[in-house]
Amino acid sequence: MITAFPDGFLSEDVLREYVDLLVRLVEAAGALIIFVGAVVATVRFVEAAARKKTERRFTRIRLGLGRYLALGLEFQLASDILSTAIAPTFEEIGKLAAIAAIRTALNYFLSKEIAEEREEVDRDRADQQ
Repeated sequence: MITAFPDGFLSEDVLREYVDLLVRLVEAAGALIIFVGAVVATVRFVEAAARKKTERRFTRIRLGLGRYLALGLEFQLASDILSTAIAPTFEEIGKLAAIAAIRTALNYFLSKEIAEEREEVDRDRADQQ
């Protein structure tokens, strides 16, 4: 029988290796996004503190950091989903459900806080004009 793929090319073990690599890459991307957000927020905070404009800028800095955190959490959740993509056990599905629930709740409350702070920034701008 002639096949387009060599034997073992799409076996569960090979697929698991590829998916494990993808999981690591997506986790690394999420961690990098969170790290970059923390660095950017730190630099902006130090600049604002040096200029003594921390009160107004603080909300904007938190808003920016919150966006990075939310995006990083989405990547982390994506890596968790990928990790159970191939023949998951009930234990892995249970762990994924718990992790997904925690990260989704974190993301929900973070998004809610971002929206509230966005409204505050918009009100401050409207008051200034």
